[in-house]
Amino acid sequence: MINTGKLAGRTIFITGASRGIGKAIALKAAQDGANIVVAAKTAEPHPKLPGTIYTAAAEIEAAGGKALPCVVDVRDENAVRSAVKNAVEKFGGIDILINNASAISLTPTEQTDMKRYDLMHNINTRGTFLVSKECIPYLKKSNHAHILNISPPLNMNPHWFSNHVAYTMAKYGMSMCVLGMAREFKNDNIAVNALWPRTAIFTAAMEMLTGEGSDQFSRKPEIMSDAAYAVLCKEPKNCTGNFLIDDEVLQAAGITDLKQYACVPENADKLMPDFFLDVAPEKLVEFAAEGSHAASLKKPAAASGKIEGLFQKIESLLSDEIIKKTGAVYEFNVKGEEAGLWFADLKNNPGKVGKGKSPITADATLTMDSKHFFDMFSGKLKPASAFMTGKLKISGDLQKAMKLEKLMGGLKSKL
Repeated sequence: MINTGKLAGRTIFITGASRGIGKAIALKAAQDGANIVVAAKTAEPHPKLPGTIYTAAAEIEAAGGKALPCVVDVRDENAVRSAVKNAVEKFGGIDILINNASAISLTPTEQTDMKRYDLMHNINTRGTFLVSKECIPYLKKSNHAHILNISPPLNMNPHWFSNHVAYTMAKYGMSMCVLGMAREFKNDNIAVNALWPRTAIFTAAMEMLTGEGSDQFSRKPEIMSDAAYAVLCKEPKNCTGNFLIDDEVLQAAGITDLKQYACVPENADKLMPDFFLDVAPEKLVEFAAEGSHAASLKKPAAASGKIEGLFQKIESLLSDEIIKKTGAVYEFNVKGEEAGLWFADLKNNPGKVGKGKSPITADATLTMDSKHFFDMFSGKLKPASAFMTGKLKISGDLQKAMKLEKLMGGLKSKL
């Protein structure tokens, strides 16, 4: 997407702009010479995630824009109001708002503690509403007013609720703001739209959540920033109330080469679909499974009696390196034809694998039917796909559960 200069001099307020998609959108607009308000919590470096509001501001100014870093927790009404006031004082107004800040926890109902529930709803839904509310008086004065929420289409397929209803409700709250505010402020010539990625987008936060290798079947944040730029350059009266998908926006703008956005170009046709789109759960698994392997590595479904052999293989692979990298204890509640309870201590040297309940409290419990369990460990089924489609249930520490992918990688060539 070539910059046209249409956002030159425009003031853009972006929540969560210190890294990831928010920062990518900021840098794209900065190339036009836009003024960017970097509204995010990270003032001091995060131990695991790169970037602060100040490093983002420096990048924005190096790209040709002007930046105002503001420490903002979108849950804090006073902090939001202060940042909006400072933005108006420095730049003279606000033309565009990007509601990008978001929190995620993909846990089922019984495993969702209320602190995490409140965090998601206070950041995603309430934060979006609050920041929009505070910016709207200034957006009304702009001749190019846009609100763009990074949120999904309102897909009422029960599948997207059943596995993580708390997160879905929180993200859909952002989308309902689009639905309502687009109509409410249409006569004020404020465009209100949602933008969502077709595929997984690789960011530092995603890597921390899912582990190394999550870039293999993901796109770069630049596909979202280019799509956002295309939307924000449109006349507000001609583009409002839409739930937009990144690649559709770009194709409509004449960009047909989407391979450039794949983190790994060879996998450009094998990308993991994102949540909330019209993809059947079964198709989602097939898609991801095809992308996760060369055809030559695919093997028939596991036969009866393979689960015990699988755990024997896991035990044979135990090493100091695996213990050090994983650092977790797991329980596996296997259902179906080869039902049973297994455990793997990958935290305490020299490690231990066995049948029955773990003698040490497990960090995560994974529940899965035996017919899918072997496929997951042999690489035919990606854990993220299994989790998204409900074939894999996880209770406990989700981040530690996702670290199992390293162990699975070691098993692929041995099964």
